[in-house]
Amino acid sequence: MKLIVGLGNPGREYEHTRHNVGFMFLDEVVSKYNGKFSLNKQWKCEISEIVINGEKVLFIKPQTYMNLSGEAVVLVKNFYKISLDDIFVIHDDLDLEVGRIRIREHGSSGGHRGMQNIMTLLSTTNIKRLKIGISKVDKDKTINHVLGEFTYDESIIINETILKASEIIYNFLTIPFSQLMNRYN
Repeated sequence: MKLIVGLGNPGREYEHTRHNVGFMFLDEVVSKYNGKFSLNKQWKCEISEIVINGEKVLFIKPQTYMNLSGEAVVLVKNFYKISLDDIFVIHDDLDLEVGRIRIREHGSSGGHRGMQNIMTLLSTTNIKRLKIGISKVDKDKTINHVLGEFTYDESIIINETILKASEIIYNFLTIPFSQLMNRYN
């Protein structure tokens, strides 16, 4: 069993913001497999369960707001007894240009508070992740940038990136992680 986590903020006002690119990515994958998300208040997330290539995959979108994303991850991980090696987190990254992706097996949070909360609550930096670039702005404008919507041109680029979502997840399930990194980085 795999756990795929998309990071974002709940609520309509955040739906199309840069910080919600993890949610957008999961929405694309789940829709490609004709799945649906349902709210699970106990686990503090929206969840979808899909069998892909014979393997059960749980997709979750934490509903705790970004900075507490780890709460939902821990609840689902512990209930299903999912190995850390079977968790894959998708989130935005200010240090990458818009639409560029980078897949990592471990490392720091890079200042991403949602990822930091997950690493803190799981007591490890060894968490597989897919980072999707949203580009950097001046430090004093960061909050407005991540909580702002993509420009028209950025939306085109992000949509092209997200169209690769189901392919990336399928490959995550079927090839060694080192090959996944080599293929997409």
